Amino acid sequence: MCSVKHVIRFIKQSIEELKKIQFPSRKETLRLTAYVIGVSIGAGLLITLFDYLFKELLTLILTK
Repeated sequence: MCSVKHVIRFIKQSIEELKKIQFPSRKETLRLTAYVIGVSIGAGLLITLFDYLFKELLTLILTK
């Protein structure tokens, strides 16, 4: 079983690792957020286009 020493050592090591974290700047965060939004919109438009094309293709095939 875990002893109290192991738990205390784990907590100390966790705190030391948390101190090493470097958060991105506001400018970098906004830039990356814009990329994610742009890629999401682009992917949504592409999927919508393919959906429409496949629907029209199936409609054409099934109505003949």
